[in-house]
Amino acid sequence: FEKLCSISLSHINVYACLVCGKYFQGRGLKSHAYIHSVQLSHHVFLNLHTLKFYCLPDNYEIIDSSLEDITYVLKPTFTAQHIAHLDKQAKLSRAYDGTTYLPGIVGLNNIKANDYANAVLQALSNVPPLRNYFLEEENYRRIQRPPGDIMFLLVQRFGELMRKLWNPRNFKAHVSPHEMLQAVVLCSKKNFQITKQGDGVEFLSWFLNALHAALGGTKRKKKS
Repeated sequence: FEKLCSISLSHINVYACLVCGKYFQGRGLKSHAYIHSVQLSHHVFLNLHTLKFYCLPDNYEIIDSSLEDITYVLKPTFTAQHIAHLDKQAKLSRAYDGTTYLPGIVGLNNIKANDYANAVLQALSNVPPLRNYFLEEENYRRIQRPPGDIMFLLVQRFGELMRKLWNPRNFKAHVSPHEMLQAVVLCSKKNFQITKQGDGVEFLSWFLNALHAALGGTKRKKKS
């Protein structure tokens, strides 16, 4: 889900409780995460920005290689070599819940009425040039946008979703598109929503044009 504190609704300095999965802001004395750890005896938290683990309320960093699986699921990374071989080997992966899946062929959660968008996102995730570009964050990480411009959020969220769909180390054989869809609602000024069915073709047209513009594209061919 969108990385907002479940109490303050802030997206700044947010930690995930690894016991119940809820998000809380801060870890200092009297912070929401601190209070949660004392009241419910939930002690392990993950900073969703730095990807560091902490024990609360004692407030010390936990360094343990066994936690790497969690950070990789949150932020999968792909090398150029890995991307080049994606279509040359059809190797099944085993999720942590025991199910097997083929990376890239995984389900997207239907939150309410977002199946029209899910269908488009699934289709785009299997267009190799588009997929390969977004699997490697370095391709677009340094693109500069005007101050206050929100459209680049679409690029970031689409890249994150692509990497989760193609992740060979997922916990389950399905992925939540919630953050991607939140960006769609925001950037389309609610023309496309999660709670109301939309037209897939209209969404596809808007989404590709929005990505093109956010990547610095113009009306000239091959610009983005």
